[in-house]
Amino acid sequence: MAFWSRSLLSLFSNDLGIDLGTANTIVFALGKGIVVNEPSIVAVNQKTGKVEAVGHEAKEMLGRTPGNILAIRPMKDGVIADFEHTERMLEYFIHRAHNRRMGVRPRIVIGVPSEITQVEKRAVRDSVARAKASEVFLVEQAMMAAIGAGLPITEPTGNMIIDIGGGTTDIAVISMAGIVYSRSVRVAGNECDEAIIQYIKRKHNLLIGERTAEEIKIKIGSAFPLDEEQSMEIRGRDLVDGIPKTITISDEEIREALAETVQVIIDATRIALEQVPPELAADIGDRGIILAGGGSLLKNLDKRLREETGLPVAVAEEPLASVALGIGRLLSDIDLLRKVCVD
Repeated sequence: MAFWSRSLLSLFSNDLGIDLGTANTIVFALGKGIVVNEPSIVAVNQKTGKVEAVGHEAKEMLGRTPGNILAIRPMKDGVIADFEHTERMLEYFIHRAHNRRMGVRPRIVIGVPSEITQVEKRAVRDSVARAKASEVFLVEQAMMAAIGAGLPITEPTGNMIIDIGGGTTDIAVISMAGIVYSRSVRVAGNECDEAIIQYIKRKHNLLIGERTAEEIKIKIGSAFPLDEEQSMEIRGRDLVDGIPKTITISDEEIREALAETVQVIIDATRIALEQVPPELAADIGDRGIILAGGGSLLKNLDKRLREETGLPVAVAEEPLASVALGIGRLLSDIDLLRKVCVD
């Protein structure tokens, strides 16, 4: 590919790395770091078809918009569910990353889930290309998270990473810059939010929205009993009377609500450990498992995985930005990008 023979200088200034997530999109610009970190949401006027807001502004509209304004999440389970609005969202973020300079056509490195299909890969490439990219390179998110978390992925030793995003949990074992084993389960942060909504609806006859569910998960959600019990007041609509109501919920209840989702991640981790070659399994036994992604911030998830696997488990230094930081390194290291990009 002609790209590889170009000078290193050609990678500077305009080129971007994008972590196109179900929940959030992070854009990394070489030499500048993270320049965009916003929710993957687009607010559209259904009457005119006009995009009214993108990112944080659109998220504020969730559950609060008039009938003609629709807040859309164009990504589902880590892949594009709505092509048109993904393109518009990407165009907006790329424009933002370049300080609204017109006519910029960057090369873009973008993260994709491990078990993405060829059709889904083509969809990502096409959407990014139509959003004014000159060239598009796909890299598995788990690989980028491992690079961003500082794992020695080029060494001949086993490194295990679990990247828990909004739509998918990507598990990978990496050695010598290659993925020895990878698995993607379409259960992650968004499923946790939905599990909380359904639990409160079933247990308390109370209807809450996505934003409230996410707030509950962040404040008192956990995967293993906390040192001190926690509770919080929440407001919603009473399903019996149809009027606003306030209740208090405990961390124990939310742990129960999240139990099934957390178990899926634990089971996927166990399967991964069973599939790894013995020599690499021994390395993982010594080095442990690294958690990345927003979902890794669920309280005591590392402790629960330690209990279940008997292995050391640690959370990456910057779990939310691991993929973006990995992209940043790839933007400045052509040889490494060539080794890890997918066809």
